[in-house]
Amino acid sequence: MSNALAPWLQKQLTTLLRQRGHAWVLTGPSGLGQFDLALALARAWLCDQPGEQGACGQCDSCHAVDVHTHADLCMLMPETLSLALGWPLDEKTQDDLDSKKRKPSKEIKVDAAREAVSFTQFTRSRGSTKVVLVYPAERMNGITANTLLKTLEEPPGQVRFILATEAAQQLLPTIRSRCQSHTMTWPDFDEGLNWLQALSAEAAAMDKKATPVAAADLRILLAAAGGRPSDALAWLREGDPQESARRWQALPKAIARGDVSALSDWAPPQALDALQKLCHDMWASQVGARPRFFSEQDLPLSRAQPADKGHSGAAGPSLLALANWAKELATSAKTVEHPYNAGLMLEALVSRAQLALNGR
Repeated sequence: MSNALAPWLQKQLTTLLRQRGHAWVLTGPSGLGQFDLALALARAWLCDQPGEQGACGQCDSCHAVDVHTHADLCMLMPETLSLALGWPLDEKTQDDLDSKKRKPSKEIKVDAAREAVSFTQFTRSRGSTKVVLVYPAERMNGITANTLLKTLEEPPGQVRFILATEAAQQLLPTIRSRCQSHTMTWPDFDEGLNWLQALSAEAAAMDKKATPVAAADLRILLAAAGGRPSDALAWLREGDPQESARRWQALPKAIARGDVSALSDWAPPQALDALQKLCHDMWASQVGARPRFFSEQDLPLSRAQPADKGHSGAAGPSLLALANWAKELATSAKTVEHPYNAGLMLEALVSRAQLALNGR
């Protein structure tokens, strides 16, 4: 699929390039393209021949960014994300991970922040700018953030910072106060859908054995992502989009039956996210509002459906049952990434969801 920026990200890039400032924080919920926009901004700042629309895409600098070897670009990310996205780690860290001395960190480590500070003090390899890109910035703990603070406030020479975050409220106030803030634009549903259709058609054209994803399936997946195109794109890149769409449609009633297999191959954070979306839509349906993530007919015992045989005839769970379930899901979210037994955790989540959806 194309690496070109989505149209709503391109508009934001053009706007940001017209403004001054050595440090920016890009804020907004997940799935709006913070990382893509941050990297495009860094690429434009480092480009040998940048234009109003961003980097030229042809010079040696652009090529170095594309192959993750630009000497004047420091990517400050959790080790798990660096490995997933193919950005190189320092030699010692890579040796430790290769020898299995430890597992990759899910946080931005203070040692990495200290190396970023040292990076800003080195002589530039090429051009006139050095860039530090921090993503996701909320993965910095207090010590890591304070390590960057002085350099962020008074960077040496032509050093620029981009902090991209999906949880700006978790950043230290001292960090936010030293950056100019840009709130990510949320594209409308049809714009996101058209973009996904174009990417699907492009992928099918490159692979003669593939066919474009049906518009109906794309609509289901985009709704499942809450209208966030980047999150929906992840569905397209993981497995069969048609199967993913069918599975999402079947999820609410499967959970109401207590069917753990509906979430069996999902990681606990992904499963918890799906249950929170289901809880939201059940609440919306019960108060007469329009569901956001599922269609009305896919919800169990919604107002639009008669009660199943064997039920008391109530049109879905009570608001109190849903409120209690929502609170428990929020509590579970605080520890969902802890190394619990994933199978047992999913069984517990589905069991509790079944009780809530059946009004208990």
